[in-house]
Amino acid sequence: MEDMLKVGVITSTHGIRGEVKVFPTTDDVKRFKKGVKLILDTGKEQLDLEVEGVKFFKQFVILKFKGIDNINDIEKYKGKELFVTRENAVKLKKDEYFIADLMGLSVIDEDGKQIGILKDVMETGANDVYIVQLEDDKEVLIPAIKQCILEVNIEEGFIKVHMMEGLL
Repeated sequence: MEDMLKVGVITSTHGIRGEVKVFPTTDDVKRFKKGVKLILDTGKEQLDLEVEGVKFFKQFVILKFKGIDNINDIEKYKGKELFVTRENAVKLKKDEYFIADLMGLSVIDEDGKQIGILKDVMETGANDVYIVQLEDDKEVLIPAIKQCILEVNIEEGFIKVHMMEGLL
């Protein structure tokens, strides 16, 4: 399991006082609050940052970090990713999982027969869709609904599914 979870990407600067426009990669944008600790991955190192100010603008979050007060100090981080540690991540409800934990899990049918490997998760709005890579390199799309997803066992590394007619 990954010990850090991606929550956003810095897309550009905002103004001259060190603010940045962030495209959130979390489904809970309200997680960005004053005082939240984030980790900026520069590619060479990881910087610990603390959110000092938050504004919401269209699909973006505008963040101001403590100690960064100038456009020149933040401009070099455009395109870089922001992470949180697992202990600072949002708390999950029952039957909720971090996408990072699902990636690479074995997908099996009700009889325990291997179908494929979870390659990606498509977020559609209504429900997520699991993209499963079959052994012949083809893909099957499985809606993440209770009728299809019978069990998710991250510890043992599998997702048990009911293959509704027409999915394969």
